[in-house]
Amino acid sequence: MPSDDRRDLAAMMYPVVRALLAVEQPVLDAHGVAMWGYSVLTALDRTPIRTQAALAEAIGADKTRIIGTLDELQDAGLITRTPDPDDRRVRLLAITDEGRRVRQAITAGIRSREERLLSRLPATDRRGFVRALTELSALPPDELADLAGDDGDDSDVSGSPPSPA
Repeated sequence: MPSDDRRDLAAMMYPVVRALLAVEQPVLDAHGVAMWGYSVLTALDRTPIRTQAALAEAIGADKTRIIGTLDELQDAGLITRTPDPDDRRVRLLAITDEGRRVRQAITAGIRSREERLLSRLPATDRRGFVRALTELSALPPDELADLAGDDGDDSDVSGSPPSPA
């Protein structure tokens, strides 16, 4: 039987994630990039050329959902999309030098704001927290999806954000 000495992880994480998203938004706005755009730039900076389908899978988006984001990034000169010479139906994506500069500036701004939150923890807890999140966020998407699978619990799961406990 679970101990009642702590709140559920989602209940603890939700207000923190909401606050982080709120402090990241002005950084993104200052660079004219949406959160999905930043996700795209970050993914393309790790792997210079990807197909739209592979990119969508890597960032957890529907491939049709990111087309508008890709249009915005291309119009801003932050990415290029070129036809695949082997298959004209496929578009190869690459981040531009300007896209890399913008991604780095956004990351620096976000990290600065994250530091305000992390500074409330002792240094060893801070490192452990970041290390644990890094490990959990690196789990394969299908493994994370398995967490939502049927585990024999018949309780209703609505998928809505957790309420503070």
